[in-house]
Amino acid sequence: MFRVLFVLLPAVALGFAGASGAAAAGLKVGVVAPVEGPLGALGRQVLEGARFQAEARGSEVVSIPETCEAGDAEALKAAVAAAATEALIGFLCTESLDAVLPTLGGTGVPAISLSVRSDVLMEDVRKNGWPFYRLVPNARKETEKLTSVILERWKGEPLALIDDGTIHGRDLVEGVRAALAEMGLTPVFSDTFRPAQEQQVSLVRRLARSGATHVLIGGDRSDVAIIARDAASEKLSLTLLGGEALDAADQPIPLADGVLAVTLPDPESLPDAAQTAAAMRTANIVPEGYTLPAFAAMSLLEQAKDRALKDGTPLADALPKAAYPTVLGTIRFDAGHELADNPYRLMMWQQGRFIDAPPATE
Repeated sequence: MFRVLFVLLPAVALGFAGASGAAAAGLKVGVVAPVEGPLGALGRQVLEGARFQAEARGSEVVSIPETCEAGDAEALKAAVAAAATEALIGFLCTESLDAVLPTLGGTGVPAISLSVRSDVLMEDVRKNGWPFYRLVPNARKETEKLTSVILERWKGEPLALIDDGTIHGRDLVEGVRAALAEMGLTPVFSDTFRPAQEQQVSLVRRLARSGATHVLIGGDRSDVAIIARDAASEKLSLTLLGGEALDAADQPIPLADGVLAVTLPDPESLPDAAQTAAAMRTANIVPEGYTLPAFAAMSLLEQAKDRALKDGTPLADALPKAAYPTVLGTIRFDAGHELADNPYRLMMWQQGRFIDAPPATE
C-alpha cells in the first residue's frame, strides 16, 4: 500500500527530506513508544507516522516497546542498545528518558521526544550535554505567548488575572503578571478561585464589581467553561483567555463559543501538513495525535543526516545547525536543545473546535 501510494504521490513521498537536495542513504531509527496497555494507541500513532515517512527514502524503523514503568529501566536500556539505531524518537514518558538518556551521552545517538514537557529533565540535558531534543515547547513559551496576546490585543482594557491555585495555574498567571509589571501594566483584579466547583457565580460577581472586562484564567477547561456559563447567566460580557489546558475534553459543561486559548494547533490543520495528511488517509492511516509529529521527527532526522554527511559531522551535531522544513512547519533548535520558535498560537473555540482567532481590531 505504501509503495504504491508513494509512486502516485512523489511530492508526499519525499516528505521534506529532500528539501535541501537529493536524499542521502536511509536512516535507522528506533521508535520508543508503548505497544500495549492504555497508551498503546498513542504508541501506534508514533509508529505509523514514523514508518510512513521512512518508506519514502528507504529508512528503517525499529519498534522499541516503552512501558512507562520505572522498574523496566534496565530492560529498556538493553532493548535500545540491542537495536543499534542511529537515532531515537518517541519517548511519551519521562521514566523512559530517565533510563535511556544517561547512556546516550557517550554514544552520540540523538533522541527526540514528541511529548515530554519536564523542564527539570532539560536542565539535566544541558548540564550533561546529552543529545536530546524535544518537539514540544517549554512552559516559558506558553507564558510568553499569553503575555504578547495581552499586550497586543488588550492593552488599555480592564484586565483580571485569576488562577485555580494549582502549581501550573498559579505559575502561569504569575509569569504573565511579572512580565506585564515590567511593562508598567497592573490588573484591576486578581484572585485565586476554588477549582472543580459546580458554579462560580460569586467569582463572576466579584469580577463584575472590579470592572474587569478581559480575564486571563490559569485553570482547566471545565472551570473556564463554568465561569463562561455563569458570566452569561449574570449578563456580564467577559473576554476569557486561558492556556493550553483548555485544549481538553469538552465536558461536563460545553465551552462557550468565543473563549480564547493559547495552545498548539491541530497538526492536521497546518498548511504544510495538508498533503501528507491526505496521503495518510488514502493509506488508511488517521493523521491524529502523534502521527504527524512522528512523521515530522523522522523527516527532520533524515534531513539532519543529509547535512551531517555533507559537513562530515555527527548526526547529533547537525540537528541544531540548521532550520529544517517539516509538516509542523520549519523546526529550529536553540543552544538549549529547545524549539527556537514559539509554536503556540491564539485560538478561539467556535462550533465545537479551536480555530485561529480573528485578527485584532484597531
